[in-house]
Amino acid sequence: MSANTDSAELKATLNLQRKEAITRGGAFDHAGRVQVSRMADFDMSSTIFGGLEGIARKFMDEKLAKEPVWDPAAAAEVEAAYAEAEAAQPAPTIDQRLIDFMVDECDFSMEHADGTFLEHLVFCHDYAARYYPEHSPNVALLHSILGTATNTFAMDAAKIPQLKALLTDFEAIHVETFPSTLRLMYNNDFLDELEQNVHRLDSLQALHCNRVIDNEPLTISGQDVWINLNYHLMHFVDFMPSANWSMHRADPLLQMFERLSTLLDRAGKREAAVEVRFPTTKTAPVREDRTLFGRVTGLLPPNITLKLAQKSIQEYSALAGHDLDYRIDWA
Repeated sequence: MSANTDSAELKATLNLQRKEAITRGGAFDHAGRVQVSRMADFDMSSTIFGGLEGIARKFMDEKLAKEPVWDPAAAAEVEAAYAEAEAAQPAPTIDQRLIDFMVDECDFSMEHADGTFLEHLVFCHDYAARYYPEHSPNVALLHSILGTATNTFAMDAAKIPQLKALLTDFEAIHVETFPSTLRLMYNNDFLDELEQNVHRLDSLQALHCNRVIDNEPLTISGQDVWINLNYHLMHFVDFMPSANWSMHRADPLLQMFERLSTLLDRAGKREAAVEVRFPTTKTAPVREDRTLFGRVTGLLPPNITLKLAQKSIQEYSALAGHDLDYRIDWA
């Protein structure tokens, strides 16, 4: 746990996978260092993915109901390296006004993919502070305060002016836009347009989209589009499997992470430091228990699982009254 975060009363203990990510600066496949087993008492309804239904719910249950148990030697190595890194470069203190707002005006009681939602937010803040120091880690801390991909909202839209009063203009536009660009990344047209215009990406002047929480129109500059996508690059780190990535190549989040990483490299717009190696071949899982459903879904083509995820995003936006249309202005 970050001493600064603890004293500020955001009670969020980072697990070993998050500590390793912060220490080494990326997302890593820990196959051979952990035993991945199914949780006996996992309850999907207590997570931000509780509203999923049908096949999408089964997919997410298979992904989330896993618990890595680290080998003692590997765990000790991670803890020692993290303690050394934190001593050399402690995470910055979070503004007490933001903490008060999050505690008093918001509800972060739902669980995340791994632990509490606050643990995810603190991880994103601490990672961004270390590996994207050019821009505020407050964006990473508050990235989902105006909505997650599954229509959970930590605060009411009526409180947006209160939130904005605590932020700089830069922080506010990125916090507002993050939930929208997350959903747009599941819209093939958006990333297709960026990829097809890689020869003139410096001509990107603005992105027009809609705020997820209330469908209000948003406009973000071309420069800020790339900054926002770098925040997403760091965000994906916290959604990766603990081990055996090649077995999880059909995971939509892993697919989106790889696509965004590749796009930022091609565009020369990769600014946040995120080390990652994506699987290129399929290998047998190491020390990971799999259900029959997990074995079957592991054989599905990635494009099928991605289409299911895209459909879920479209349905969630429809339920929230959120318009997924967007427009990019090119010079």
